[in-house]
Order: sequence, then C-alpha cells, then structure tokens
Amino acid sequence: MRLVFGSDHAGFEFRTGLANVARSWGHEVQEVGAMSTEPYDYPDAADAATAEILAGRADLGVLICGTGIGVSIRANRHLGIRAAVCCSVDAAILARQHNHANFLCLGARLTQPDTGTAVLRAFLETGEDHNERHERRVRKLDGNVS
Repeated sequence: MRLVFGSDHAGFEFRTGLANVARSWGHEVQEVGAMSTEPYDYPDAADAATAEILAGRADLGVLICGTGIGVSIRANRHLGIRAAVCCSVDAAILARQHNHANFLCLGARLTQPDTGTAVLRAFLETGEDHNERHERRVRKLDGNVS
C-alpha cells in the first residue's frame, strides 16, 4: 500500500518511527512536513499530506501533531478527506469501517509508541464497510446530502 505520513515538529520523531514500522511491514512510504524538530506549522503538514491522497499518489495517510487535533481539523477542510483522531485500536477500526477514514491522526504528546503502532496496524488492516447506511453517511460527510 502507498502511504503518506505527515507531521509538524512536535510529531516529527513519532512520525519517523511509525513510518519506519510501516516500511518494515512492506508498505511504500512517503514522508512530508517537518524534517526535523525545528518549528513547522501543522496546517502546512496536513496540506502537504492531503495533496498526496487527492492526487492519487497515496492510498491512505497518517498525520501527527502534538494532539492529532490540529492536523485533523486542517485535513478535514479538504473535500474528499476524512481524517480521524484515533486513540485506540477500536476507534481506528470503526473509523475505517464506518467513516471510510483515509487519514489516521495521532497525538505524539498523548500516544505511547506501542499504542501508536497497534492503532496504525488496525487502521491499515481494516477495510471500508460498504453497507448502505455507511455509504449514505459517508456521502453526507463528503458534502453529498442525498
């Protein structure tokens, strides 16, 4: 799978570690955003990562900032992006199944590395549930009210 990982400076080290884990699982990984712990604005990281999904150069994305909230707010401003802050394996599974989330958002300051790895694995291994009720709701999330 082609993945894009993006972060601000607060999420840089956590992103690097999770990106390496994803590579070890056989995924093609691109990293965008902060390239060090020097200040880097999270909206810019979210924009760079969402551009990769929207252009079809990545299948799924992971965004990381201090809490995961800032990157999720910015990412969700892009039509076709469904970014979910997930703090547990169950949340990641449901975000993929029910909401067809295409971005996992994590908080580097709030998530332990082993939890982040487990949440990432669940997010990547879970498919979308195409039951009509989920499809209808996802269309509404994407701006199609019918």
